[in-house]
Amino acid sequence: MKGQISRTEADRKPRRFRFLCGVLLAAYCVCVFHPMSPVSADAARSSVSPAKAECVMEANTRRILYERNGEEELPMASTTKILTAITVLEHCDDIKEEFEIPSEAQGVEGSSIYLKSGELYSVEDLLYGLMLRSGNDSAEALALHTAGSIEKFCFLMNETAQKAGALKSYFKNPHGLPCDEHYTTARDLTLISCYAMQNPEFKKIVATKYYRPRGWANKNKMLKNYSGGIGIKTGYTQKAGRCLVSAAEREGMTLICTVLNCSMMYERSAQLLDDAFSAYENVRILGARTPVPIKKDGKNITGCTREDLYYPLLPEEKQHLKIEFSEERNVTETEKNGEIIGQIKIYLINRLLFSRNLYKL
Repeated sequence: MKGQISRTEADRKPRRFRFLCGVLLAAYCVCVFHPMSPVSADAARSSVSPAKAECVMEANTRRILYERNGEEELPMASTTKILTAITVLEHCDDIKEEFEIPSEAQGVEGSSIYLKSGELYSVEDLLYGLMLRSGNDSAEALALHTAGSIEKFCFLMNETAQKAGALKSYFKNPHGLPCDEHYTTARDLTLISCYAMQNPEFKKIVATKYYRPRGWANKNKMLKNYSGGIGIKTGYTQKAGRCLVSAAEREGMTLICTVLNCSMMYERSAQLLDDAFSAYENVRILGARTPVPIKKDGKNITGCTREDLYYPLLPEEKQHLKIEFSEERNVTETEKNGEIIGQIKIYLINRLLFSRNLYKL
């Protein structure tokens, strides 16, 4: 399962890894930021010190519910491993596969699961060692096994970050140890986390409190101490400070919160999540297979969506929601679910939030 990457590709080292910006932003960043929302107001009154940068986002729509210095480029320590794990999962055919630990992965500085050269571990074991125990040696072993070299694996990491919509980040190693050319933003890291949490295996790993096969407990206290907590990763270096990405689910809404360089990372994350859950409601805009009448070629025809459409809204925003139906269609989407007859478009205060295809009933 070694990655097939040319040396030319691996040798690219741009300071700003920002190609495909327009397309990726359109695909992933359907976000509306309300700087005067109840979340930001409550956060401003807090007795808990804010992080240097922080962001709260609804996971499915990628709507930004709160942000402070969200686009400032900062080191992120071991929260890097969120991207490491999802990159491995996307390039690994069988996580049960065992391999010998390479000598380069033994004795990596910082947090460790104490791997020794020549030992046999499965990819699955090392993913748990990566995300629960934050093993830097696990990160190196997985990177070398996946791509053949750290350099080639970092190319894959940056490629994955781009797919997630993280356009202001660059990853130089798989563990997050200090490096001047290794950085992210609170917004980018939240987008990467939203993307990673769509993967069922990743979501299962980061929600695991105790991995019995190896006797590893999860270091993330949010899993035990925060109601609805489902992951995902802690981080610390002297340069980055205390960093935490948290995910929580309540009443059908999944929020992801990132705090970078935050001395009270658990308290601050809990407060930001509480404020967001209190302020926003995950509103059902249209149910799956709800009949929608539209005109097509001068004829009345009935369509529907294939999924329930939800969006996080403040109470006062509901009255400003507008729904339009048109004969337009997303031609990139296949018609395997039926004939596409048009689109539904959802607006908030005349700003397009998202659109979905309508299928013939």
